[in-house]
Amino acid sequence: MTANRGLALFRFWFALLGFAAVLFQFLHLMQNGGKAGNYFSYFTIESNIIAFVTLGVAGWFAWKGESPRWLELLRGAATVYMTITGITYSLLLSDIDVNTPIPWINVVLHYTVPTIIVIDWLVDLPQSKISIRTSLLWLAFPLLYLVYSLIRGPIVGWYPYPFLDPGVSGYGTVAIMSLLIAVAAFVLAIVAALSTRLQNSVPHPATATATAAVR
Repeated sequence: MTANRGLALFRFWFALLGFAAVLFQFLHLMQNGGKAGNYFSYFTIESNIIAFVTLGVAGWFAWKGESPRWLELLRGAATVYMTITGITYSLLLSDIDVNTPIPWINVVLHYTVPTIIVIDWLVDLPQSKISIRTSLLWLAFPLLYLVYSLIRGPIVGWYPYPFLDPGVSGYGTVAIMSLLIAVAAFVLAIVAALSTRLQNSVPHPATATATAAVR
């Protein structure tokens, strides 16, 4: 794989932007009496942390001209998680207080990074196919998050989202929403895996760079 410095800088920039958004939001909440445990219990925050770490690491490997298999799997996972974040926020949470009161941070965490991570995935698809069976490993984190939220909620008396709070929505609604989110994650994982079959029809950044160099 040929080094792609442009792609690397693209990833570094958005990794830094995501990191800054998570950090500044955390500092703002701590200054206003927020709780760190609650802050890091939002799927949005956890998925954005995975995303900016993934972008940073992927940027480093793009700079060196390498793309190890484990990184391709990590990028796929981050893509699925950030897509869940963007869709869930847009459909269910855009009019609800989810502790992102600073406008630019809200935009970055719920719109910008989810969009960028999908773009990054599509413009630099893995060089080898990812099987649907392998992609199902990506579901472990969302499912563990649901279990964690439902167990932690009654212990601390706080839930990250209204649709996970039985005191607000009722246990039936919580069960239905949990099932819908699990199904959505399953579908997104399959779509991400199937997209890797397009790697021969979509110009790969490394290939494009090499071709340009030859010309």
